Amino acid sequence: MRPSINVLGAALAPCSDRPKTGFFRNGCCDTSDEDHGVHTVCVQLTADFLSYSRARGNDLSTPVPEHGFPGLKPGDRWCLCASRWKEAYDAGKAPHVVLASTHEATLDIVDLELLTRYALDMN
Repeated sequence: MRPSINVLGAALAPCSDRPKTGFFRNGCCDTSDEDHGVHTVCVQLTADFLSYSRARGNDLSTPVPEHGFPGLKPGDRWCLCASRWKEAYDAGKAPHVVLASTHEATLDIVDLELLTRYALDMN
């Protein structure tokens, strides 16, 4: 596992325990070499993004009980793939980001300045 550091250079804060998120389902957007999707951006989901994701072939709304996946709804926080967040941004559908809970590995794919524009935790 890579060190649990956020995009601001501090300790990575949890993203969500309800629903349990993260590549490791530990509630944090931790990552490792096994995480080929780079599930490192902590977002607060919107109906617009969930619809966009479904249209792109990744239905995050429908529960999949056999995999312990409850299905997501607007307002839930989730560790999203950095490339999917960037794709959604390019399409005008990007959800808001929680910087304190977004892993520094995200910066290999998305600029901090762009993430900051969508940050829920910046004043």
